[in-house]
Amino acid sequence: MSVSFSIPHENVLRLGLHEGMKVGDFGAGSGHYARAAAAIVGSSGKVYAIDVQEDILKHLKLNTHEHHQRTIETVWGDIEKPGGTNLRPVLLDAAILANTFFQVENRFGLLAELKRVLKPGGKLMLIDWAGSYGGMGPAPEQVVSEHEAESFFISGGFYKASSFRAGPHHYGIIFTAP
Repeated sequence: MSVSFSIPHENVLRLGLHEGMKVGDFGAGSGHYARAAAAIVGSSGKVYAIDVQEDILKHLKLNTHEHHQRTIETVWGDIEKPGGTNLRPVLLDAAILANTFFQVENRFGLLAELKRVLKPGGKLMLIDWAGSYGGMGPAPEQVVSEHEAESFFISGGFYKASSFRAGPHHYGIIFTAP
């Protein structure tokens, strides 16, 4: 994912984060969203950058700016399995799921894990590809439409707070945890 496709620092502002909050970046990848969140929650907050690919997490850790080192904690874990993130229950004020949902095979496992780790009323920011764009995004059959994603999380007990354009090729939805 190139940063020019979605704008992490602008999108993260929509979560209403503030100093001291705890945030999970589910499927953190290269860490653009984790770093954007870390800049807001500050040294009294914590960002858990969770990914199943250990080598990506090592790269993220190496490329984390010095002033974010203590704020961002990399977590090798499976976001698609209840308990798979190794985070304690009801820990997070917010969760970010950016450019990841289209890849998730066990959506119900992901849903259960998000519900387990988010505080009641915690925010979930979902950002995903609006289309395939001739090979720039996921394969056409992998794209999850905004309506499909919205329906999935609402039927799973989340409440839609807002939706927004998350860049020229992405949609964004903010949900509130039950």
